Amino acid sequence: MDHSITASLEDELQCSICLDVLTDPVSTPCGHNFCSACIEQCWTSSKDHHCPLCKEKYTTKPELKVNTTFRAVVHHFQRRQSCSRPAVPCDVCSGRKRPAVKSCLDCATAYCESHLENHATAPRLKKHKLMDPVENLQDYICQNHERPLELFCRDDQTCVCRFCTETDHKTHSTVPVEQESGEKKTQLGKTQADVQQMIQVRMKKIEEINHSVDLNKKNTEKEKADSVEVFRALVRCIERSQAELLEVMEEKQKAAERQAEELIKELEQEITELKRRDTELEQISHTEDHLHLLQVYPSLCRPPPTKTWTDVRINTHLRVETLRKALSQLQEALSEEMEKLPEIKMKRIQQYAGNSLRNCITSSPSTTLSSTASARRSYGSSVALNSLSKGLGELQRQYAVDVTLDPNTAYAKLILSADRKQVWHGLTPQNVPNIPERFDTTACVLGKEGFSSGRFYYEVQVRDKSSWVLGLARESVNRKGMISVSPDDGFWTIHLRNTTKYLALDSPPVLLSLNQVLQKVGVFVDYEEGLVSFYDVETSSHIYSFTGQSFTEKIYPFFFPCNKGESSRPMTICTFRRRI
Repeated sequence: MDHSITASLEDELQCSICLDVLTDPVSTPCGHNFCSACIEQCWTSSKDHHCPLCKEKYTTKPELKVNTTFRAVVHHFQRRQSCSRPAVPCDVCSGRKRPAVKSCLDCATAYCESHLENHATAPRLKKHKLMDPVENLQDYICQNHERPLELFCRDDQTCVCRFCTETDHKTHSTVPVEQESGEKKTQLGKTQADVQQMIQVRMKKIEEINHSVDLNKKNTEKEKADSVEVFRALVRCIERSQAELLEVMEEKQKAAERQAEELIKELEQEITELKRRDTELEQISHTEDHLHLLQVYPSLCRPPPTKTWTDVRINTHLRVETLRKALSQLQEALSEEMEKLPEIKMKRIQQYAGNSLRNCITSSPSTTLSSTASARRSYGSSVALNSLSKGLGELQRQYAVDVTLDPNTAYAKLILSADRKQVWHGLTPQNVPNIPERFDTTACVLGKEGFSSGRFYYEVQVRDKSSWVLGLARESVNRKGMISVSPDDGFWTIHLRNTTKYLALDSPPVLLSLNQVLQKVGVFVDYEEGLVSFYDVETSSHIYSFTGQSFTEKIYPFFFPCNKGESSRPMTICTFRRRI
């Protein structure tokens, strides 16, 4: 292929963002082509959606799909480029130079087939070191002794000539470059096998995610049918609740599908990178250019930067909890509706609705969590509070964990005790490194211990404080700049404001009605059920619960002491003593 044509084609197949040959090419509505990952990253970091080349703006984000035909053209071009190698001219020919067939390291000359004959017949020349013709022959000659680089020093990891082994590398371990290259090829083969295995693992993860989405759809359809049966048994308020429940279910299904699409896109990007590494390894493993192999070996053997996907999954256990929350809201709606009816009708409907709800709730897998979901909206219910208070001792005995503070996450003005059990707000910033894990604007700190499964419980003393925030945060929460504390942003917390005002920072926030000032708060988490509950330890009473949450990564205890300087009192993590 003519060089000018090749250069022109390469320009056409180049992404204007990364300035490299297109990977998974997509086309914008204005007709320009970009790498799929490049344009997505560009739009993620920008406030609007526009073409990076012609600056045309789009009112909505265009839905871009990979052009498979264009991608095949790019792939074919890359293969032609990798296979085509320019011919090296003979250094001896005069006039029109014929292509060389061998390069002599001793003569530092490239020979065509006819001029190479002397090396096959002359006894002195037979001992010369011949290799495939290369343009940069000087790279294969020792610069100090002008001799072929035919040995490899394992101590210094560099190629040397025989004279080098008598001087600077005299006591070093050296082997022929062919031997070292052979061993490196073996290692590259193992690395290539590892990369191929990583590709298979990620492709299998894509299948698992798609299966999870299908399972979510089946569960959604089944629970839609179940909800219809429940609402048919109730009065007109049930019809309103049915519509609300279906809307919530659809939103959660869409959220699961969006999460699956993002995970699949990330997996496909990693597969693309791994395939690119696989191609590089395939090409270098068959090269006869031993020196080049040794030079690029360290970079090719380093594993590509990839994400660990073992614990990543789509949560398929959200719908039962959603139904329970709807039933709790439905019970309140029924109570309001029954107050409008005459006393005799009210008693009949109350008995009918109560039996229907009781049958539905008891048929669910966990009656304990059903009670908790009801208590979330109606903490004034003495029945619910008594039930929860009886269970607090069991939580303390069975699920108590030792929690400490993580100094690497602490805001610069926060002061931590030596045992990392207390935190309070100081006046001046401490000399701490600004690392990615640290909150840099908001006075927060996370617990050292993270949890990705099971149940756990811990207690925090908040006595004599006029303001604080306490709860859980997921590992990936934003830690730079001002943060928003809500479940949508990865926080499940309660908040004391102005000494007496208690809030559950839900979406939207919920004002809590408590009978007394909190002295010690207990926090209980059931990871698989998506439950975060708060308790008043002094009165053994329930405060608030976040239910039906989706935990897909590690979650950590979260502390925000609020007050500054002399007025600051510490938040203290209790060293829990198990009760008998």
